[in-house]
Amino acid sequence: MDPAKTENRSLLGSMGFAGMVIGMIAFGYISDKLGRKPGMFLTTAIIFVFMILMAASSGPTPQVLINCLIAFRFLVGIGIGGEYPCGSTAAAESTENPGVKKTHQQRYFVWATHFIIDMGFPVAWLVPLILLWIFGEGHLRVVWRGALALGAIPPLLLLFVRIFMEEPEAYKKNSMKHVKIPYWLIIKRYWPKLIAVSFCWFIYDWITYPFGMYADTITEGAIGKNPPLYQVLGWGCLINAFYCPGAFIGAFLSDWLGPKRCMIFGLVMQAIFGFALSGAYSYFKKRIVGFAIFYGIFLCWGEVGPGNNVPLFAAKAIGPTAARAQIYSIAAASGKVGAFIGTYTFPHIMARFPADSILQENGIFYIGSGLAVLSALVAFFFFPDIKPDAMADEDVLFREYLIENGVDVSGMGISRRPGSPTSEHTFDEKDDAKAPEVAVQKV
Repeated sequence: MDPAKTENRSLLGSMGFAGMVIGMIAFGYISDKLGRKPGMFLTTAIIFVFMILMAASSGPTPQVLINCLIAFRFLVGIGIGGEYPCGSTAAAESTENPGVKKTHQQRYFVWATHFIIDMGFPVAWLVPLILLWIFGEGHLRVVWRGALALGAIPPLLLLFVRIFMEEPEAYKKNSMKHVKIPYWLIIKRYWPKLIAVSFCWFIYDWITYPFGMYADTITEGAIGKNPPLYQVLGWGCLINAFYCPGAFIGAFLSDWLGPKRCMIFGLVMQAIFGFALSGAYSYFKKRIVGFAIFYGIFLCWGEVGPGNNVPLFAAKAIGPTAARAQIYSIAAASGKVGAFIGTYTFPHIMARFPADSILQENGIFYIGSGLAVLSALVAFFFFPDIKPDAMADEDVLFREYLIENGVDVSGMGISRRPGSPTSEHTFDEKDDAKAPEVAVQKV
């Protein structure tokens, strides 16, 4: 491949990752201090504007056009990254709003966040495929520009929807929008859980993103090298669709088994299928359909386990409402750093295996499966159980923790100000009744 093309492709992906990490960190703070609604509105606007600009990119030379795409991809990445702490925390808190069934809280979160992301993977291949069917290979400029322009429609629709949305009840009652957030006290209380969840998210993305290289193996085995663009897009859509069943069905398991047990179960099953693929790789390579099926099942178990549940833990189990978005952003950014590192390190790791050895091809499954076992052990020893209304319970405990450490909690909530007559007693009657029950859970 032309070195310039390789560098451009690398830069396009790298700048996207960089923008996402910056967006996560920046909008974690914005979401906690300004609100979930303003944060989500801003991120959606950023994505819409710069997707349109990507579709309209131009320049006097092809390289200038590509430079525009790279720059706008970075800015779109900021918006996408900002959606993680803004949208995910709002979704998590909304699952505990009055009227939501306690036995459905975890599945609603997964469906509103990770499952929708997974649905986007095959759609991202299907849209240009449909445009290619309509306009043909003689009009590829229309295909790629049209795909980007159509990608701006969902955020445009969300802009209108989010105008009328309400802040979640948890944020209304427990935010520290008008007062200084006691970061040191938060770090002392939550750092073990934050490190454990960030580590597992790092490992999950470090494995998941590089595994995309096997899409080429399946495509080449099914349709040969240098296939028509139609077939490349079609197989890409099919392979990426493997993620969706795991995310959808796994959402039920998160409620039935509990997120911790579900995550461990998914990781163990993923490791089993990964080791099986490693050992039988020579057999499956000659039977590409069987390899594609087993590879798809391997990906599905990854979604049942860490794909669904690591974001759930990051949103619900490692911090209070007052700093939830910022804590979530740290964990999510750890994942994207893992994805970036994995994409660049896996080829070098594979190259270290003996030349002309089968390990050059199947070694990645041994590594991925071993890391899945490691993540399962981390989850077993360091992840808490998440029960219904876990965030509401933790907010009560967090208020008591602040009071014990001499922090004035009278300014907590979006309608409070420091020094209000309610002073420390900002619980409503429901919380006040619950406080003695959850106080015994303090750690």
